[in-house]
Amino acid sequence: MAYLDTLCACQPGRSVGSPGNKEATGFVARTFGRFGFTVDTTPFECLDFESGASSLKCGGESYDLYSSPYSPGYAGSGKLVAASTLGELKKARCKGKILLLKGELCEEQLMPKDYPFFYPDHHRALHKLLEKKQPAAIITATGKNPAMVGGMYPYPMIEDGNFDIPSAYCTDVLGEEISAHGGKSVELTIDARRIPSTACNVIAVRNPDAVKKVVVTAHVDAKATTPGALDNASGVVVLMLLAEMLENYTGPTGIEIVAINGEDNYSAAGEMDYLRRYGEEIGRVRLALNIDGAGYVKGKTAYSFYGCPEGVQEKADEVFGQFSGIAEGPEWPQGDHMIFAMSGVPTIAFTSEYLLELTADITHTSRDVPELVDCRKLVELAEAIRQMILAEE
Repeated sequence: MAYLDTLCACQPGRSVGSPGNKEATGFVARTFGRFGFTVDTTPFECLDFESGASSLKCGGESYDLYSSPYSPGYAGSGKLVAASTLGELKKARCKGKILLLKGELCEEQLMPKDYPFFYPDHHRALHKLLEKKQPAAIITATGKNPAMVGGMYPYPMIEDGNFDIPSAYCTDVLGEEISAHGGKSVELTIDARRIPSTACNVIAVRNPDAVKKVVVTAHVDAKATTPGALDNASGVVVLMLLAEMLENYTGPTGIEIVAINGEDNYSAAGEMDYLRRYGEEIGRVRLALNIDGAGYVKGKTAYSFYGCPEGVQEKADEVFGQFSGIAEGPEWPQGDHMIFAMSGVPTIAFTSEYLLELTADITHTSRDVPELVDCRKLVELAEAIRQMILAEE
């Protein structure tokens, strides 16, 4: 539990570039180094942010809002204009005004502008339309969408350091109350600022000159709203346990253990840094394994395959079949394993058998605490991965 508690206690959280994130990556780097690995913590540039109390005032009423992560700050007044559909937004005259988005327009969290891995055309079009309309600031009224944002309610529809219109968010219910003031002058305060910062991946390497290597990853960052025990301190604990188990490894395979810093970041900063600096080596990767959301007190650890030849799948089934707490589960294409899978690398991902329950109620919230993690499952998973690495030789 010591590893887990240390990561979850990093303050004010592990969002990329924050003081807590730097504390976490420093701890992981020191731990990897203790077990004889060469450790790469080359920094990359990123944005951190701070936010405080935000509010909307109108006609003697005051409404508390949340500042969108990475939003610029705002303090001003203007007429409130509301839109709930794309058609309404296209007709809205909102230049220099306070724009409230609700209903159909807020059913999804917008992917960040120019997100490198997935940027739907309708998100791109909405970004362009909002920038063309030039509102002074935006309020988004959101419901629940666990498939995209976990258990957060409300959630920020806009979480994007590349989108420069100030924004705040509230619940869909409060949004309906606020929309009653449409056409009236309102006063909006968004207490927020962007902070240029740096962060790093933590890449531990053994036998770097080997012809082929196995890469094991887990993301170390977390949303600012959560201690991030299952998402994904538990995965990083598996990495540290694995490093300890491989302390005396002398086999022919290169070992690369990577705490990636960016899975929960608007720009996938750590993933992009890894690809810039290690992308040319993707062809050397014999097998990639990613851990995210493992160790939940309920159920087993579930593994799934991505582009794995039949021989790799049979070997994995044989190895993992020795462990009572590990079983094959469905594919889930939302994690860092897709960096490798999309490049044609045989890939295995590990998560909880109850992944859907976690994303619906726990991840990205203050409820994601160490008490929900069974550390015996993390030890079991680390040993299973160790055996899989040896079986691949």
